Amino acid sequence: MEIFAERLKELRNEKGLTQNQLAKELGLTHTAICRWESGLRMPTAQAIVIIAKYFGVSADYLLGLED
Repeated sequence: MEIFAERLKELRNEKGLTQNQLAKELGLTHTAICRWESGLRMPTAQAIVIIAKYFGVSADYLLGLED
């Protein structure tokens, strides 16, 4: 879970987005983004696909299965 949280935060910061901005871009809630980045929760498979497509990375990258 830590790897996902770190990578999501890193990708968001690289785009210069706040958690609120990213949530709006993805059609998700700020609370979800906050919980994911803090490692309190993991997103659903559907949310992982949305995030991966938005940032142009693979789901495997987000989940720490590849670099």
